[in-house]
Amino acid sequence: MKKLFISITFMGVMAVEGMAQSGTNSPYSQYGLGVLSEQSQGFNRGMNGLALGLRQSNQVNFLNPASYSSIDSLTMIIDAGLSGQVTNFKEGGTKVNASNADFEYIAACFRALPRLGVSVGIVPFTNIGYNYSTQDLVGTSSTISTETHSGSGGLHQAYIGAGWSVLPYLSVGANFSYVWGSYSKTVTVSNSDSYVNTISRMYSSHFNSYKFDFGVQLYHEVAPGEQLALGITYGLGHNLGNNADLIHSSSNSETNTTTLDTVSVADAHSIPSTLGAGISWKHGKSLVLGFDYSLQKWGGEKMPELNPADGTYARRSGLLTDRNKYTFGGEWVPNPISRRFYNRIHYRFGASYATPYFKVNGLDGPKEYSVSAGFGIPIQNARNNRSILNISAQWQRTSAKELITENTFRINVGITFNERWFMKWKVQ
Repeated sequence: MKKLFISITFMGVMAVEGMAQSGTNSPYSQYGLGVLSEQSQGFNRGMNGLALGLRQSNQVNFLNPASYSSIDSLTMIIDAGLSGQVTNFKEGGTKVNASNADFEYIAACFRALPRLGVSVGIVPFTNIGYNYSTQDLVGTSSTISTETHSGSGGLHQAYIGAGWSVLPYLSVGANFSYVWGSYSKTVTVSNSDSYVNTISRMYSSHFNSYKFDFGVQLYHEVAPGEQLALGITYGLGHNLGNNADLIHSSSNSETNTTTLDTVSVADAHSIPSTLGAGISWKHGKSLVLGFDYSLQKWGGEKMPELNPADGTYARRSGLLTDRNKYTFGGEWVPNPISRRFYNRIHYRFGASYATPYFKVNGLDGPKEYSVSAGFGIPIQNARNNRSILNISAQWQRTSAKELITENTFRINVGITFNERWFMKWKVQ
């Protein structure tokens, strides 16, 4: 327990510090609560986030808490990961590149009772990070108007969950999460020859709330060495109970004065109910294939928005839309017990398609297409090679007609420490 406490505390501090940095440069992160995180771990990043039907005794599967009951009773698993990405933004004939990197998650899992697995961790929920500007002439004059948009922030989850094997073929689980974070978004308009030369609007909010997610897995050995598993998840939607503030300011360079006006909206943001289903097929210890579908009911949620017509700032409907995501992926290990190193490597692949959860100027936002591939490399130590270094690459395209197109190349690196802390050694 001392090892457990020290390891989780140290890596948890690293995760919180790393999450203070924005993990995106996308202008689309200004909409809704930001760019939604995949919330997958190192082992399934190479499978493009496949998770709902997976039951693996040597990995932490946060996306379906029912999987915790499959954890090996002798081991303590700690999983941590980081990522780096390069994104090309294209609009018309203009192209811009941007890059960033961040420490993403830390998760741990262990067997607490014979049929009960427990997991704790910190994972991202959304990311906000953008900075861009546009310039236009004011009417027929020579005055140049510059409009600058910038924002940063995001939401994070610290969770504790449990998975219980109710029957030899049925497991149920739940995650309880503390959700926290903040955002700051600014729109500044300045004119080149105006006395009131700067007008800005700053949107901000702070979050402290909770989140409940539930999972079920049904699994059956349909033939010797052939296992079929079905996973179902449900996330509870609710209001986050936060206030959203809008500060109007105007600066007059001639009188050197600034005018401020603040408006607040109570119970401004909410998260939707979510539903997911996945199926996986496992052939011995060599091959796993699976398919996931998830639905996030964002369309029924409201968001605070400024009405340019009358200047009111209030919660409005019609800004968000339901999000659907489809994922297919798999993993292949040529020979898990081979003496040859390359035969013990986990080869992974995956692809997914997702619809947007927000609207841009009243129209649906960009769709997402992505493919991934990766490796799970066993780490040999004096006792075993159960720990794994997970490396994966992902290409993602985010696009919609007459909107900015993003092409992102992302490298994910994670390490799964899987050590037999709970084994009792006998000396004869």
